[in-house]
Amino acid sequence: VQLQASGGGLVQAGASLRLSCVASERTFSTYGMGWFRQAPGKEREFVAAVSWNGGFTRYGDSVKDRFTISRDNANNAVYLQVSSLNPEDTGVYYCAAGANSGISQNTRFYNTWGQGTLVTVSS
Repeated sequence: VQLQASGGGLVQAGASLRLSCVASERTFSTYGMGWFRQAPGKEREFVAAVSWNGGFTRYGDSVKDRFTISRDNANNAVYLQVSSLNPEDTGVYYCAAGANSGISQNTRFYNTWGQGTLVTVSS
C-alpha cells in the first residue's frame, strides 16, 4: 500500500487544519493507522492512531483534546483534524499504516509511511 498525505500549510496560532492521508489499496481498511510528526532537529513524535474500524483511538499527550483522528474505509482515507494550533505543532506530519489492525504509539509498529505534509504555525 502507498500513502499520500496532504492538507498541511502555513497558518497562524489558533487556527485549524484537516490533514488527509489516502491509501492506494483497498486492503487499507484492514490496518491500524497512525499520524506522527517531526519538527526540525527533533525525533519523530507520535500524534494519533486509529484501529482498523475506527473503534479505538489513541493520542499523544501534547495533542489530546485538540486533535481528532478518523478514518473513512470506503474511501481509503484517514484524517487528522488539528485545532488550536500553536508554534510547537510545527513540523512534517506523516501518516503510516500499521502491521495489523490494532494501534500503537511505537514507530516500529508501522511498516508503510507516507511522504509527509508540512504544517507551519506562526505566532
